[in-house]
Amino acid sequence: MMTPPGSDAFSARPRRVGSLLSKAWEKGLLPRPDLEEVSAKAAALDESFGAQPAAPWRAALERLILSLAQEARLNEIGLTFAYVQLKGLLQQRQSVWRQWKSEPAILTLPVAMPVIVLGHMRSGTTRIQRLLGCDHRLNHTRFYEVMHPAPPAGLGLRVARSWAELRLLNFLNPALRAVHPTSARAVEEVFGLLSFSFYGAQLEAQWRVPGFARQWEGESRTGVYEELKRLVATIAWTRGGTLKPWVLKAPQFMEDLDVLLDIFPDARLICLHRDPVEVVGSSASLVWNQMRVQSDAADRRWIGAEWLYKTARRSRICAAVRQSRPEVPQIDVSFDDVNRDWRGEMRRIYAFLNLDLTPQVERNMQAYLSKAARSGYRKHSYRLEDFGLNADTVRKEVGPGHPFPI
Repeated sequence: MMTPPGSDAFSARPRRVGSLLSKAWEKGLLPRPDLEEVSAKAAALDESFGAQPAAPWRAALERLILSLAQEARLNEIGLTFAYVQLKGLLQQRQSVWRQWKSEPAILTLPVAMPVIVLGHMRSGTTRIQRLLGCDHRLNHTRFYEVMHPAPPAGLGLRVARSWAELRLLNFLNPALRAVHPTSARAVEEVFGLLSFSFYGAQLEAQWRVPGFARQWEGESRTGVYEELKRLVATIAWTRGGTLKPWVLKAPQFMEDLDVLLDIFPDARLICLHRDPVEVVGSSASLVWNQMRVQSDAADRRWIGAEWLYKTARRSRICAAVRQSRPEVPQIDVSFDDVNRDWRGEMRRIYAFLNLDLTPQVERNMQAYLSKAARSGYRKHSYRLEDFGLNADTVRKEVGPGHPFPI
């Protein structure tokens, strides 16, 4: 069932913006975005730099452009966003390559003993990552860094651009602030560093591109994670070569855990669990709130089926890898237990990491949680039925949500 455009109050702002873009294109005031230009720019970039230590990004980009053209049913905003984002990723790649060429020591900078926050979308991974972000003894990726890992002209421009991007998204759909509140300087997951290789759920959550997603499922992600490691090292270099352990988080890690552990063999895993009914419903709601801005044909039922499939697939893969690699230090943490006693759970996590949870860090954590509670994130509401799903179906496909005893 398609959700008709204009069916709720949300639609007014995107419709107005889309209409303005359409009129500007018709009158020649702005050029209509052309994704073939992105393809041509990628070819020129690849030729100008020659062989690079990189993932198979060209083929992935071409598949994404094809899916956008044939499957995504983009509206004016969606086409503009796709064009701007893909060109921006190519510009980032160009800047990063230049930085690696001028500072080859970046590629040898170690990323030692990373702390991996592992879990599905909407399973509480952001909360744990940001609680750990209250501790200066650990390194944390921030929104402006994962979106712009290579600064074109210093810190200020990256922060300003990230602030403007978030303001635009929140203007087009204010509900996003309740679903995933963030800011330019906030501790954030590494989705942008995976998108650098034209891979991952940041792209799939914006646009209906199943062909792109299915093809990646059958291919090696080793190159993607080699690039991820180089990009984390690049951020470290920008900060002065800091060697503190990094806290890294992305739900994509669930289905890529084997290759992630190959690239980071000394990683430690904090494994989050939540009722899969809540995980799938909340994930579908997040994707719906992003996708409907960029397509007037966004389909809640398709989104529900796709994110049920992804959640079930990730659960199976992650459980199998964890069982096959018992040598990897890992701890299980329940979403509900953190709700009941966040201090007790954080003390347990800190004992696992062999770190003291100092009174100051604990006060920082309390301050973060108090601020987060005022941000409106608890106003996120959704119904599983809106996405064509029910609790029995989800539990049958995904399982209980706790593949290992806690």
